[in-house]
Amino acid sequence: MIKITRTFGLKFTVLGVLYFSQGLPFGFFIQALPVILRQNGFSLSTIGLTWMLTLPWALKFLWAPLVDRYFSLRIGRRKSWLIPLQVSAVALLLSLSLTGNNLIASLPVLMTVIFFLNLIAATQDIATDGLAVDMLEARERGMANGLQVAAYRVGMIVGGGALLIFYEQLGPSLVFLIMAGLLAIASLPVLMVNEQVLVTGVDNEGSKKGAGVHLPGVHFFRREGVIAVLAIVLFYKLGDGLATGMLRPFLIDVANLSLADIGWLLGTVGFIAGLLGALLGGVFTNLLGRKTSLMFCGILQALSIAGYAWLAAAKPSAEELYMLLCGVEHLVGGMATVSLFTCMMDWCSSKSSATDYTVQASAVVISTSLASAVSGFVAQAIGYYAHFGLSAVLSVGALLVVWYYFPSQKAQTLLRKADLMY
Repeated sequence: MIKITRTFGLKFTVLGVLYFSQGLPFGFFIQALPVILRQNGFSLSTIGLTWMLTLPWALKFLWAPLVDRYFSLRIGRRKSWLIPLQVSAVALLLSLSLTGNNLIASLPVLMTVIFFLNLIAATQDIATDGLAVDMLEARERGMANGLQVAAYRVGMIVGGGALLIFYEQLGPSLVFLIMAGLLAIASLPVLMVNEQVLVTGVDNEGSKKGAGVHLPGVHFFRREGVIAVLAIVLFYKLGDGLATGMLRPFLIDVANLSLADIGWLLGTVGFIAGLLGALLGGVFTNLLGRKTSLMFCGILQALSIAGYAWLAAAKPSAEELYMLLCGVEHLVGGMATVSLFTCMMDWCSSKSSATDYTVQASAVVISTSLASAVSGFVAQAIGYYAHFGLSAVLSVGALLVVWYYFPSQKAQTLLRKADLMY
């Protein structure tokens, strides 16, 4: 049982707003923007290549050691980075709101700002993940990852679903202004909280339950058992990345949905299903154990992607079927993500938690971003049916990787024992 304390509430409040802050602009740029570009006549190949703007998420492991090593003790190890990064993101979104309402005419400016927003958000994610590993106890990680992924999905649904619904009425300038305001509000709990309370676990009685600031230890790549871990994180979401890269254009080309229709689909069905899936993922991870949960959620993930292949072949006219399959995919996608992220936390050393988690997260992003970047070429070459079928096959292959490479208890102990080495 997890004891609900003031510190427990502070942990999840801070993590929740930080992950919401990452999901909000990212949701607009990966969910709403592809739909807008497709409606304006851009090719599938061009839309697929816009995923390359997320490159900072794949390369963030290169500067993650700097986030672990350089900070102000007075401000806080993680707040030293989080506060200026949040402010920078708000400033960039405000600058986008000043470019006017012709989004396509301002496309070069938009793409440049998107790149720098991704750079800021990726660096913020390093500090946020490090904070999460630092302050969460092992028994809290399943539930915490469920709530984190839920908060991130809330941000994505607001940015990619809710704002898309009103995009044509509000226009780009007001949409970006709303996003800037939401990020500014979400930054307030981070500004107000004392980081040391979160990391050391100081409750109302003043008892301490953990350690304070650590210096980086042995780099993740130099540890025993790292190959098995990287194999899992590289392949687990590969098929999902290939499939979802073309989901929004698919909804326009095959389902013939409007911007508002897609916005309601993602903002209602997607929101509810994704939120529930994230919370269920945390429950299943604790109940079933790490490996079993990965396998169970991976099977459901492959089946949901196969459902998209069926839609592409059958081309049903009933919108309810698209809503159902989209809801299932969001549900199991949230479950699978939480299971994977919880395992990734377990494989971190507390001395270099931000770096260790970032290396693994970057591997996930490299895998899914490359899959999404080529998804347009694949779908254009072989059609939506074969595209989603191939994605489902890759998801099944990932289950074999988990079954074979999941680290033994001894291997996981060796990963964590790197704390004692310099």
